[in-house]
Amino acid sequence: MKSAKIVGLGKYLPSKRLTNFDLEKKVDTSDEWIRARTGIKERRIIEDGQGASYLAYKSSVIALKRAGMKAKDLDLIIVATITPDTQFPSTACYLQNYLKAAKACCFDVSAACAGFVYALVTAWQFIRGGLYKNVLVVGSEVLSSVTDWQDRSTCILFGDGAGAAILTPTSKNGFLSAYLGGDGSQSDVLILPGGGSRLPISKEVIDKRLHYIKMRGNELFRLAVRIMVQAAKKSLTKAKLKIEDVNLLVPHQANERIIKAVAKRLNIPLDKVYLNISRYGNMSSASSAVALCEAWEDKKISKGDIVVFDAFGGGLVWGSCIIKWI
Repeated sequence: MKSAKIVGLGKYLPSKRLTNFDLEKKVDTSDEWIRARTGIKERRIIEDGQGASYLAYKSSVIALKRAGMKAKDLDLIIVATITPDTQFPSTACYLQNYLKAAKACCFDVSAACAGFVYALVTAWQFIRGGLYKNVLVVGSEVLSSVTDWQDRSTCILFGDGAGAAILTPTSKNGFLSAYLGGDGSQSDVLILPGGGSRLPISKEVIDKRLHYIKMRGNELFRLAVRIMVQAAKKSLTKAKLKIEDVNLLVPHQANERIIKAVAKRLNIPLDKVYLNISRYGNMSSASSAVALCEAWEDKKISKGDIVVFDAFGGGLVWGSCIIKWI
């Protein structure tokens, strides 16, 4: 049966750096405290007036060039984001226009930190079903726009960035399996309460700072470790693979302690786990996309390698997929 392979990767990070020392001047925190609890040293912040589509465009141009493909050849564009330029049109529509990819249909995927994995699996299924051939998948986020810079428990975590991947059909290997899940009963563990149809933006919403991310961190930590372990195991079982077969784990970069706990429970050595959270913080759907691109750039991935994605985020949602690199 037809599968999909990744033929081009790109990333884009804003040039502006926000270090832990910068945050010490904003809120009651310290570089030592942040690094000890999260592993983060700095994060990138977008320039005023730029949106998720701008980051998506910059990363997509690189991915297309590396794939040896023109934008006009794209059939489908999927952007994973929870920080779209506008509620509508979709960020994917803006990206299509920037790229001049006139024949591509386009839509966004909203699956928080698992968004890039959800979008990859969606693209794979479109290719597998024969509906589309050349697909651009992007994870792009401007979390600085929904971060409460007065809340020291959350403002230390988030950053901006984008990563892109080009998928095309293959007759063997490539995407092998996936496992996606959700639990809406836990929706208030990580949430942006205001700004939707239930709580439209108003003076009251702004006064209560409900237009910013709210998170119950300790509870989320425990859930993330357990579910990410479960998701990775289930996708490996579907692919008829064992932990020992894994060459590289690309986890969502939410917290270094979460990643290390997941690796320990899966019995995967840390030299097989890609980590870049210290440089960028948590970029939601962009984290997995940028991590994959950097892993490839750093030559951590070779032909024939088994690569495991594993992500977890607000919803609650989670997802894992297995790729045999071609």
